[in-house]
Amino acid sequence: MNNSTVRLGYVFFLALVAALGGLLFGYDTAVISGTIDQVAQQFGLDVISQGWYVGCALIGSIAGVSVAGIMSDRLGRKPTMFISAVLFTVSAAGCAISTGFTELVAYRIIGGVGIGIISIVAPVYISEIAVTRYRGQMVSLYQLAVTVGFLAAYFVNYLLLNHSQTTQPGEGWISLIFVGEVWRGMLGMETLPALFFFIIIMVIPESPRWLIVKDRLDRARGIYGKMYLTPEAVSQQVDDTRSMISSEVKSEWSALLQPGIMKAVIIGVCIAILGQFMGVNAVLYYGPTIFKDAGIGDPLFCQVLVGIVNTATTVIAMLIIDRVGRKKLIYYGVSGMIACLVFIAFYFAFQQQMGLSVYFMLIFFLLYVFCCAISISAVVFVLLSEMYPNNVRGLAMSIAGLALWIGTYLIGQLTPWMLSTLSPAGTFVLFAVMCVPYMLIMWRLVPETAGMSLEDIERYWKRTSK
Repeated sequence: MNNSTVRLGYVFFLALVAALGGLLFGYDTAVISGTIDQVAQQFGLDVISQGWYVGCALIGSIAGVSVAGIMSDRLGRKPTMFISAVLFTVSAAGCAISTGFTELVAYRIIGGVGIGIISIVAPVYISEIAVTRYRGQMVSLYQLAVTVGFLAAYFVNYLLLNHSQTTQPGEGWISLIFVGEVWRGMLGMETLPALFFFIIIMVIPESPRWLIVKDRLDRARGIYGKMYLTPEAVSQQVDDTRSMISSEVKSEWSALLQPGIMKAVIIGVCIAILGQFMGVNAVLYYGPTIFKDAGIGDPLFCQVLVGIVNTATTVIAMLIIDRVGRKKLIYYGVSGMIACLVFIAFYFAFQQQMGLSVYFMLIFFLLYVFCCAISISAVVFVLLSEMYPNNVRGLAMSIAGLALWIGTYLIGQLTPWMLSTLSPAGTFVLFAVMCVPYMLIMWRLVPETAGMSLEDIERYWKRTSK
């Protein structure tokens, strides 16, 4: 498709709106790190209950991702994003006014369901409306929004905690939420972007590729007519998508069992779950704890630095992912991650004997975040959103997403145990080791998808089965 026939501004706008769901994903995921101590103290939580407080939203995410593909394939991408916006809004408001720990957990689970749903449907929607040449950049908008959500959560936690420590508690709910029990404000501030997403999602159209799958050709042509400048370009896109659909097995599960497609699904599952055991979520959930164990005096500020590096690097990755390619970013970035993880482990193992400065650890920690953000974090949702056939994309990505969230839950639960049992040094060595199979899978089994249309990628997987 000639890019001169595309209304790029409009297409990027659609991608940006869908990507805002990633901001809610990021905020909801990262905000928990600044509330653990306060919630534990207020409700008298033991270690197991603290783990449940952190992990309950991940249970919701697993539930959400389990149904997201089916929902998006049957209801459409837009209605499914709308449902996630409702769940985020209810969760944020409910957490702010919850009266007990059980109620707080229930609202966190509701938000987790929203995370699971949006983590599937937003990248799928963006990949389906994206122009081939810029698809990597457009889907990376979602990951950028996720990192902005992380950074926003870290800033809100830092600022609200400082505010609460310098302000005398007063009367009423406002003082309770933002001063007396400031964790409520940290969790509740998500209500604002959730309501904005709830409203703005109404202005974007349904995915035209989904409409073609459902044989709603007139609506699909109308939407493509807004995206492309010429009737010929519209017809070419519709015909190319229909030609692939006509050769696909109509049953979703039967389609997944085709040899080439099943191979893509298995590879996607491996990429999704291995990526969680390379340390990134340990940083997101337990960064302040790790910084405190390293001897750093202001762990929440260091977590803000993590958010800044993560966001800035994601911008770089978004700008180069279509030019450099998905696989090269993985090769360079994961190699850097391994080196940084080894140096971090070295710090924890030999800090006292060698008198290493905490800045040694902080530098390599931030370099690790840089390498991670420019590689696996930037690439994973791009790859998963473009690997599968049109008629089963939502379902197949749900399977990969389910693996991702199971891995996230496991690492969220296991990290405190690993830090205490394996020691911080042993934990970071394990993360480095887990990078190796990820790189091998990307090298041997995954094609370079930059510059390929979704239909071309589908043809590739079907050819590999012959």
